[in-house]
Amino acid sequence: MSDPLYTTQILRLAASLSDPHPLDREDGIAEVRSPTCGSRVRIAVQLDEHRRVERLSMEVQACAFGQASAALVEQHCRGRTHGQVAAAMVDLSRWLANEHDHHGSWPGVAVLAPARSRQARHGAILLPFRALLAALDAA
Repeated sequence: MSDPLYTTQILRLAASLSDPHPLDREDGIAEVRSPTCGSRVRIAVQLDEHRRVERLSMEVQACAFGQASAALVEQHCRGRTHGQVAAAMVDLSRWLANEHDHHGSWPGVAVLAPARSRQARHGAILLPFRALLAALDAA
């Protein structure tokens, strides 16, 4: 019998995603859609004086993997720069594609391991990172 695709950890993480909320200031806003699965992530960011993420608000319409990934972005984005988010996304992408065994520096992404063998899920997992980068670019 094969391992389940949606583990309890993934479903709990997906359920932990916060609802969108107002920020004191919206320094950058972006909306990214996946052409393959139709998932959508809209992110507004508030940056500190060093252009690091201070706060964010996110609206997510995605599968459980996309929601779980968005929850990880939400939980661990504070204090990150554009370069750090970009590097984490590249590492995650390479890990999902089985190019290397280490998932990179973003905390918690190892829980998404069941999706490594399901290429159709990779876009949804990367979408919140792409949206955060786009919001940082817009700031």
